[in-house]
Amino acid sequence: MTTHSADTPQSHTVGLLAEFASQDELIQAGRTMRSAGYTSLDAYTPFPIHELDEALGVRPTRLPWLVLAAGLVGGISILAFQWWTNAVDYPMLISGKPLFSLPANIPVTFEVIVLSAAFAAFLGMLALNGLPRLASPLLRSVRFARATSDGFFLSVAATDPSFDPQATPAALRQAGATEVETLTESTTQQPLPRFLGMSLVVVGSLAVLPPLIIAGARSTTSEKPRLHNVFNMDFQPKFKSQTTSQLFADGRAMRPRIPGTVPRGSLPTNPEYEFGYVEPAAAAEPAAGDARQWVEEIPLRVTSELMERGRERFNIHCAVCHGRAGFGNGLVSQRAIELQQGTWVPPTSIHTQYVVEQPVGQLFNTITNGVRKMPAYGHQIPVEDRWAIVLYVRALQRSQQASLEDVPEDIRPTLRELN
Repeated sequence: MTTHSADTPQSHTVGLLAEFASQDELIQAGRTMRSAGYTSLDAYTPFPIHELDEALGVRPTRLPWLVLAAGLVGGISILAFQWWTNAVDYPMLISGKPLFSLPANIPVTFEVIVLSAAFAAFLGMLALNGLPRLASPLLRSVRFARATSDGFFLSVAATDPSFDPQATPAALRQAGATEVETLTESTTQQPLPRFLGMSLVVVGSLAVLPPLIIAGARSTTSEKPRLHNVFNMDFQPKFKSQTTSQLFADGRAMRPRIPGTVPRGSLPTNPEYEFGYVEPAAAAEPAAGDARQWVEEIPLRVTSELMERGRERFNIHCAVCHGRAGFGNGLVSQRAIELQQGTWVPPTSIHTQYVVEQPVGQLFNTITNGVRKMPAYGHQIPVEDRWAIVLYVRALQRSQQASLEDVPEDIRPTLRELN
């Protein structure tokens, strides 16, 4: 009777490894073993051999379905989360836009779909292949090292229902195997090295610290400023809008334009076009109060393209306050009135009689330099676009005072008289 001490290594057979001389013999051996009833077969070759899948009866992988399911779940979940946060939990109406719009949420949804599918592909591959494994009986075979260079191997797992310690090796040799090797695995439990256990304890303890620090910071208040990882981005040597500065005598950080100067390359040579008026000594823009004669005609060739450009620029810069039709009921004005802003002055309707009677040059000057509460847009809108806006303003004004003669003849029959 043979006895084993507690420290004596014990092993058991986990399978057989057979080597073949060529890929054709390996493929034929796979078919032979498969027809003999063996199902737990695997092949190892230096390069891909597509016929092996059919020879060994390898079923199509389920990984694509896992990736598809993960992508769908991730996409639907993040889309529902965006809908809930924007339309239910914290709705915010901005410029009349819908609380939830599918195109606006597609980028985040797409990124989460890709991320979920990538995680499913990576983790699913590991799970379906039984990975990670710290060791494999195959790696203890000296002969198996040739599987990456010029060796062709076929393995049969001991868990195969048809596996027999005597009959299976004979079947492999009969199928053409040059060598058959028994693979064994130790059944003795090896204790975890002490240094590795201590390292895991230390790493686990350190991993708990960041969440605890974050939880403590979120649940308490502090008079100290937040941590700055990139100082030159948090503390830039600049002056912000509407701030003070001791560098200048007036104490303002925002500097006004220097009188008598013009930007390089923008010296005005055509006052009618640049300023919207003519003056007796037309050399530069005169100060307020000087005599001026407003331009009566737009100093540009009026085309449908210029009108369309004016409509586009008006809707961008002017409609937010004046409204798309120019009645002074833009979204900003409506919001200010709703909030009962005491300092808000409603925009003037462009259809008011005294605005309709203004020359085009005066309208151009209003856009350029502003009037009352309306700020100047000369530094934002190019000269030609300002004239395009004036042209579109004239079109809006005429639309409210149009006669039948203003309607093209081919459209007149489609109109009906209103009482």
